[in-house]
Amino acid sequence: MFRRGALSGFTQYRVFRSPPISRSFSTVKEDTEVVQERDGCVFIDSVFPILLARFDIRRHFVKPYQDTLLTNLKERFSAVKTHSLQIISLDPHFKDGGVFVRFKYTSPQSEDVALKNIEESMRNEAMANGGITTWLGTRKANVWRVKGSPWNEDIVSRYSTPMLKVSFEGPDLPEETLYNLFRPYGRIETLSPPDPAPAGTQRFSTVAFSSVKAATVARNVIYGLEIPNAGGTTRLRISYLYPISGHAVRDWITNHPRISLPVLFFLIGTFTYTVFDPIRVLFVEAKLLDWFDLKEFKIYRWLRANTLERLYSKSEAFPADKQVWKEREDAQRALQAYLSDVPSTVTFVHGPQGSGKTTMIAATLKATERKSLVIDCNKLSKASSDAQLVAGLAKQTGYWPVFSFMNRINSLIDVASVGLIGQKAGLSRSVDEQLKEILDTVAVGLRNVNKRQHNEVMKKIQKNTKNETKRDTNQVKESHNEKASVDVQRTGDQNNRKDTEGGRKDGVDVQAVEALPIVVIRNFAGKTGSSRTVLLDALAQWAAKLAENQIAHVVVVSDNRENSKKVAKALQSKPLNFVALYDADEASALTFVQEKLQQADVNVSLSREEKTFVQRLGGRSVDLESLVNKVRSGMSVKEAVEDIISRGVGELRKNAFGDDADDAKSLPWTRDQAWMLLNLLSKNSEVPYHQVLLDYPFKGDELPLRSMEHAELITIATQDGRPSVIIPGKPVFRWVFERLVNDPVFRASQEIEFNNRLISGAEVTIQACEEELLKLTEIRRDTPTTWFGEDASSRRTQYLMKKMRDSELKLESLERKNVELKKSLTKLS
Repeated sequence: MFRRGALSGFTQYRVFRSPPISRSFSTVKEDTEVVQERDGCVFIDSVFPILLARFDIRRHFVKPYQDTLLTNLKERFSAVKTHSLQIISLDPHFKDGGVFVRFKYTSPQSEDVALKNIEESMRNEAMANGGITTWLGTRKANVWRVKGSPWNEDIVSRYSTPMLKVSFEGPDLPEETLYNLFRPYGRIETLSPPDPAPAGTQRFSTVAFSSVKAATVARNVIYGLEIPNAGGTTRLRISYLYPISGHAVRDWITNHPRISLPVLFFLIGTFTYTVFDPIRVLFVEAKLLDWFDLKEFKIYRWLRANTLERLYSKSEAFPADKQVWKEREDAQRALQAYLSDVPSTVTFVHGPQGSGKTTMIAATLKATERKSLVIDCNKLSKASSDAQLVAGLAKQTGYWPVFSFMNRINSLIDVASVGLIGQKAGLSRSVDEQLKEILDTVAVGLRNVNKRQHNEVMKKIQKNTKNETKRDTNQVKESHNEKASVDVQRTGDQNNRKDTEGGRKDGVDVQAVEALPIVVIRNFAGKTGSSRTVLLDALAQWAAKLAENQIAHVVVVSDNRENSKKVAKALQSKPLNFVALYDADEASALTFVQEKLQQADVNVSLSREEKTFVQRLGGRSVDLESLVNKVRSGMSVKEAVEDIISRGVGELRKNAFGDDADDAKSLPWTRDQAWMLLNLLSKNSEVPYHQVLLDYPFKGDELPLRSMEHAELITIATQDGRPSVIIPGKPVFRWVFERLVNDPVFRASQEIEFNNRLISGAEVTIQACEEELLKLTEIRRDTPTTWFGEDASSRRTQYLMKKMRDSELKLESLERKNVELKKSLTKLS
């Protein structure tokens, strides 16, 4: 016996790949009888697992026991001595789970009779010893005589199935012949006649067994069998046929995209809506109710109270009312009045940056002790892409999970669907649609939070009502001594109960209002470019929806009243509730600084001069806080104010004029416009709005003024709903403008540049007048003179001459100024 190399990790016995060929040897026996020695083969099924797929892992469990199974099999059949049987080799066929046992024998009988006897003897031997051991430890294997030429292949992509494709090399076989040939190996479910085939290809029939085991036995036993018939000899080629072609589903989907794609997209959308939307609503509620906030857990509070707070004493906060000046108190009362009523509109809180809007709103929310959601537009406006914008809004609102990467994939699918079905699939969505989807989900979460809070309040009210009713009943029973007194007491109790029920009803209404959550939209339109206007529009529509449906109180915070137009447009039938915050007056500002310094343990009694310097900062809380910090660090009040003004000069020079000429081109206004306006505001506390627009360099263009206002360089005050005057963006800017304008080098350079623009304009005017005068000269030469008065050309000539003279005088004056400015600039340099 010979062994060969391993196949697929298993030790194999020698395999005969060629068809069995009968060998005959002539020996002399009693000088008359000739005995033939032949080769044969049987197939033992179920020794190994039948592989049903490419990644069938059962093969790995059998690997350690492979040699043991084959050794037991050889020992079992070596005991069979029918016709001098000798085992030649065992050839395992792991894919079909069987083993080919090849042998040689000597028999004077015919080959068919001898092989049947050997097959029967091997079955009897197996049954006598309890059967053939299989990989599962059972003994249900059977012995089958191989009639054809078996093909032991190990192609990975082919695996066993109950259906067989029987191809004919030769004339077709009738169904009766096929049935009689295949029926002994198992029950047949379907048997098809030969199908028509193109010229040059083999015809075939399909045989479907009821089990995979029967199909594997039939395939390995009958493969290569030659059957004689009337038309000649037919050789059978058998292969497995899969019930459904490997790519049938894929091909059908590809060939019917108008049906398959809409159905697929509908299923995806349905799955997303039914699975992810409830999860997202739940996470929005969790953010509002602080379910995942560690500081809200009782164990955290207990640990903090018994560890840190015992080691470190918490300093008492300074009373809030002493830190709030009159203007902020009025705004806070107006906001509290809005939050104490059923919402029907949106409150728009506006005021210059640093006026204390955030502090006032935070104090109001803390006093109400209601659930709130804060959306900061300033952080969202910093997003560098649409995906980051959507993710940022989702993070601030608690919307989760978010699949930002899916929008790119959906866009690619839409592009592909245009080529397949002629139209977009509709999977990709614009930024506006994504933002609206997030906000709609958040609205559902706010509504659920409102219901939760309202139910908790109602339970408390019902519990208190039961306690009050029980207490009143006990009091009535104790006072029932006489009938008259009982009647009087009952009447009084009924009246009291009516009053109590009315009070309870009012209390329920109040509690229902207090159960509503509060939505705060901060920095609305604050430093937001045109690319993010879609965010502001979506937030404005959403805020109006929340207020009109009484889902939540909505407070929109902005630095400019002009930004309220988007919200007012969304609220078509309701006016906005405006709450304005302004800079503090001089008295409040001085009191604020003194109180802050006292809190910092800095004993400073402000002199008259120091108070004058503090007044330069105005009532802007940001500047006042900066002053206090500088004084605490060791500066005097005068030095601190001068430092604030000096820093403001540097920032203003960069923000209003740019670092260089290229940087100035990116500004939405020109240097001439900024210089002209700053020069006027350095000399006047306010400048008429429409007077600025009349002359150069604005000439009726309001866009640069609006851009300066958004950049917080200036503030445009309104009167009766129209722009009235222009004032500095902050009170301290008045001194910053003056310091910048009085810088001799900067002033000379800006004046020269400004005058050059005016000189260019005057030269253009003079040139235009000269050209028109030449034309008028030609007209008057061809027109006869009249004695009754001046003609039109003469009057036009006089007008142009006067205009040209004025422009010439202006040009000469500007050039003289430039010469002087250049001399002074040279000396200063």
